[in-house]
Amino acid sequence: MKLKAVLFDLGGTLIHTPDVSEIMQRMLEAKGIRCSVEEVGKAREEADTYVDLKDLANLREKFWIKWNTKILKTLGIRKDLKILATYIFESWWDYAQAKLYPEVKKVLQELRERSLKLGVVTNGLKSDIDKVLPQVGLINDFDIVVVIDSIGKMKPDKEIFLHALKKLDVKPYEALFIGNQIEEDYNGPRNVGMEALLIDRENRVEEDVDKIQSLEEIFGKLDTQ
Repeated sequence: MKLKAVLFDLGGTLIHTPDVSEIMQRMLEAKGIRCSVEEVGKAREEADTYVDLKDLANLREKFWIKWNTKILKTLGIRKDLKILATYIFESWWDYAQAKLYPEVKKVLQELRERSLKLGVVTNGLKSDIDKVLPQVGLINDFDIVVVIDSIGKMKPDKEIFLHALKKLDVKPYEALFIGNQIEEDYNGPRNVGMEALLIDRENRVEEDVDKIQSLEEIFGKLDTQ
């Protein structure tokens, strides 16, 4: 069956940002709070044990405010906690310095020229997408953008992939998914019958998966089908 659609993860696949700890340290510094990236990183690790990422699908923005609050408390910050935690959530993309990987626009254009439908499936919220896509110039590049809010599910849950396929009106075997996380972006789509490629830009993944280091390598895979 001829491929009809290519879907992408967003962060780490199409869009690059600095490490989360760097972004948060920059935000705190803007508020006059001095701490190192290493200190934020340790507080972040503790917050990761305090909250369960699976709760994001239900809590959404409340999840990130809870996570931010835990980090701030671990850093010893007590004043205006809720205000500061909310500010970090709401202003995140103003400090994230998001940018496209160099080959993204060219690859998306060539895929479109091949009459392929294009989509994004991300574990972000609609509020994230509404801010970051305009920043990086990807407003009109996709036929669909599926976020947690779309169906209340997160990758690697089968339902979020099936929802995206339904919106594109393609069968699982007619679609390819590309992302940078093995469980969410490789095993997840394969579990619904989609083809998948893992993008491993720094060639760190040792698992036996079908992977690429640049999105431009997609075409070599497509041309051998």
